[in-house]
Amino acid sequence: MLTAPHDPPGAKAPRAVVSLSSTELRGRAITRKRRGRALTSFGRTLVGSKKALAGATILFIMVVVAIIPNVLAPYSPSAEVFPPGLGPSGAHLLGTTSYGQDIFSQLIWGTRVSLVIAVVAGLISTFLSVIIGVSAAYLGGVLDGILSLLTDSFLVIPAFPLVVVIAAYSNGGGTPIIIAVLVVTGWSFGARQLRAQGLSLRNRDFLAAAQLRGERRLRIIVFEMLPSMTSLIVANFLGAAVYSVLTAAGLEFIGLGNVNTESWGTMLYWAQNNQALTAGIPLWALAPGLAIALLGGAFALLNYAFDEVSNPALRHVVLTRPHRHRIGRQRAS
Repeated sequence: MLTAPHDPPGAKAPRAVVSLSSTELRGRAITRKRRGRALTSFGRTLVGSKKALAGATILFIMVVVAIIPNVLAPYSPSAEVFPPGLGPSGAHLLGTTSYGQDIFSQLIWGTRVSLVIAVVAGLISTFLSVIIGVSAAYLGGVLDGILSLLTDSFLVIPAFPLVVVIAAYSNGGGTPIIIAVLVVTGWSFGARQLRAQGLSLRNRDFLAAAQLRGERRLRIIVFEMLPSMTSLIVANFLGAAVYSVLTAAGLEFIGLGNVNTESWGTMLYWAQNNQALTAGIPLWALAPGLAIALLGGAFALLNYAFDEVSNPALRHVVLTRPHRHRIGRQRAS
């Protein structure tokens, strides 16, 4: 009786649409606030972490060196134009190799290949871990069983022997083959971790609310689950990068990569073949070994820092200076 005469019989339908839309907007606003609080806490923890600061500083220096090696390296890394076996000097900071190449120039140019292998292999491994692990956790059922079986199969395979076999049959395929080998053997552990984290999130209220709003599964996974797992995903990438740095160097050291590539692993290969330590050229072997340790240590320090953020059992309470003063005043009173 209160409806205007010109209103159609289904006049309440638009109101239902408006109500559903406002509920959806309200749910998304709550989600954005939750993400903002999580990112703020995440950032504060990282800023107060000495491990993260040290790792980021070393990694930043490595990235700069990898971007401008032609500016920093005084000579061509492959030029055999100097007297062999020279010691460190002003002209050759780390001396020369048995072939008359400048060791410092080789070290600078080797940064690019070693860093590319670590980052690319880490990114692809993490991408596969996210796709397989999170999808298995959220979708469940038969698909979860198949993906979990695939993950477990790669977990029980001895990684390094498989790496050696694949690399040996590639006949020195170079950097792309090494990256492919590292990805094949490096994604399963991260997928298992992400699946476990996804199972703990699958029945949370904010995911149930997204389902009630009618959002698609892909959107729920990408925009609801993954932001809640950011720290674990980053930690998995850093762990995969550490694995890639050390394994790639090991493969190149035993001659299973392209020995003509300018990288730290091939420097170790040629130094070992020419018995650099006994020939009086120790820096030929020590310099790339130290560089590999620094790059792996940078990723490891960042990994420890992100692990402390993502794992409540390892998380440290970082107090700012005002908080310390306040606690001191309370104890004094």
